Amino acid sequence: MGKLDGQVAIVTGAARGIGAATAKRLAVDGAKVAVFDIKEELTKDTVEAIRQAGGEAIGVGCDVTKADDVERAIESVVQKWGRLDILVNNAGVIRDNLLFKMTEEDWDTVMNVHLKGAFLCSRAAQKYMVQQKSGKIINLSSTSALGNRGQANYAAAKAGIQGFTRTLAIELGPFGIRVNAVAPGFIETDMTRATAERVGVDYEAFKQAASQQIALRRTGKPEDVANVIAFFASDDSAYVSGQVLYIDGCRHR
Repeated sequence: MGKLDGQVAIVTGAARGIGAATAKRLAVDGAKVAVFDIKEELTKDTVEAIRQAGGEAIGVGCDVTKADDVERAIESVVQKWGRLDILVNNAGVIRDNLLFKMTEEDWDTVMNVHLKGAFLCSRAAQKYMVQQKSGKIINLSSTSALGNRGQANYAAAKAGIQGFTRTLAIELGPFGIRVNAVAPGFIETDMTRATAERVGVDYEAFKQAASQQIALRRTGKPEDVANVIAFFASDDSAYVSGQVLYIDGCRHR
């Protein structure tokens, strides 16, 4: 038996990267997984991979910045499977630039997807979890919450996620709902590849340089994050809430 047998999970931004790895891992652990992304067709590869591995998954198109879209999407999952046990707020984008070059649109886009998206999805999900008297919400923060050149918008959003996580843990704890966050460091995804392109550095050289600032001397994989999220989603962390766990291989600055 899997640790999440009989449970229903939603993972936002799950078409690729950390979200896709998380959706697959939760399915391996026995959860039925709703794979959310901005367009349903983008979820096809993740859903198919889960099904081919013997799991159960559906793809759902959802713009996490729009309240009506979020409510509709989450309601459709509960209607299909009858409950909601796990929400992973992973959807994210980057619009990196130095402050004097950053546009208002760059700021708003990042804030809306990361911070407003987590708010809207959590607000929609909690009403079902409160009724059940159980649930787990896992939010994606980042080591950039501590500050990172060229990411004033992203750093602010990811720092906000940490305060949001702690507050939800306080508010929802009495209803048996645990809320935690993970804060990845350098993870090998399309997002970090885009960062390398922005600064004009070869991606392999970019990873190599990053690894020299990490005690474990390697950069992270999406599965490294998915494994920790799976821990927060399981009863192995039954008495853990309001925490932020950094997944960075012990990066030293």
